[in-house]
Amino acid sequence: MVEKYTIRTDLAMEQKERFESDHVEVSGVVLEEEYDEEREIKITTVRIETENGAKMMGKPVGTYLTLEVPDMASADDGYHREISETLAGFLEKYVENEETKNRNADNEKEHSKEKGCSILTVGLGNREVTPDALGPYVVDQLNITRHMVQEYGRYGVEEKSRIVSAIVPGVMAQTGMETAEIVQGVVKETKPDMILVIDALAARSSKRLNRTIQISDAGIHPGAGVGNHRSVITKETMGIPVIAIGVPTVVDAATIVNDTMENFIAALETSENLKGVGVVLQGYNSAEKYELVKELIAPHLNGMFVTPKDIDETIRRISYTVSEALNLLFSGKAGESEKKRRNSIESEMTAYLTFRK
Repeated sequence: MVEKYTIRTDLAMEQKERFESDHVEVSGVVLEEEYDEEREIKITTVRIETENGAKMMGKPVGTYLTLEVPDMASADDGYHREISETLAGFLEKYVENEETKNRNADNEKEHSKEKGCSILTVGLGNREVTPDALGPYVVDQLNITRHMVQEYGRYGVEEKSRIVSAIVPGVMAQTGMETAEIVQGVVKETKPDMILVIDALAARSSKRLNRTIQISDAGIHPGAGVGNHRSVITKETMGIPVIAIGVPTVVDAATIVNDTMENFIAALETSENLKGVGVVLQGYNSAEKYELVKELIAPHLNGMFVTPKDIDETIRRISYTVSEALNLLFSGKAGESEKKRRNSIESEMTAYLTFRK
């Protein structure tokens, strides 16, 4: 039953949680968790290391890092700046890792310090549909530098800056072309060193809507979370590394009903008169409950996706947060704020210990 059971989510951590809730061990998949108490950010890393693990998870081999930020939907500019700095720090590690691989693979290729790393940023999604407009909104706010480097050389930008180009390819209904086809054409002509893709995702849990950021070095499968399977954008199809950034903005209606049913079952178990009904329903595993819910709500709600009522404002705010992180990354300043924060903490600790003495 587990193999046939598919939940609508783009988040690797939610796929892993599903197996854990059904007490199924997935070989070749490693999960690590840590918590940043100062910034209240939970960091979950899912590493899919084998083809068997990839098949079970329904995702390609790679690393999937998730930042869970409960207050990301709030209008606190200072806190959003902290999120941007944290996100930029993790992206810096991904990009540096790919840059190192490129240098080791081809030492004659002058793309490092002299020329600078060239990154093509792709904003996926439909600008006309607000929950899907995250990618285009982020690209609108990026500092693009490729044309300046072509015109004036490296003197046209800061020394540590990376060479940035961007494109918003739209969706197939607008262009008549697969997004992957457009990106392949741009890659062929402009020859970037890597691709950075931003897209809106689908989540299994409503509590993660607009409060979670996923980074992956395995590329992206546009539309997979909502059942629209388009051509993939990965290293295998593009010929260069692809780093994907996504924020879940929609959730399947069936999962909301399923969560409600879980709460209802828990309530039944506390009732003396209806306790037997609750025990019977509790005997269903997660897969069976989900399939039951889909049958009960079909065809009225089956295939419907839900988004929060304040999605317009939220998408704009999150796009600012992600674009600020990318601009820090592209300017080569991603690690500076983190170093300052650590130095400040160390200074405070030193002062405190000195005072105690």
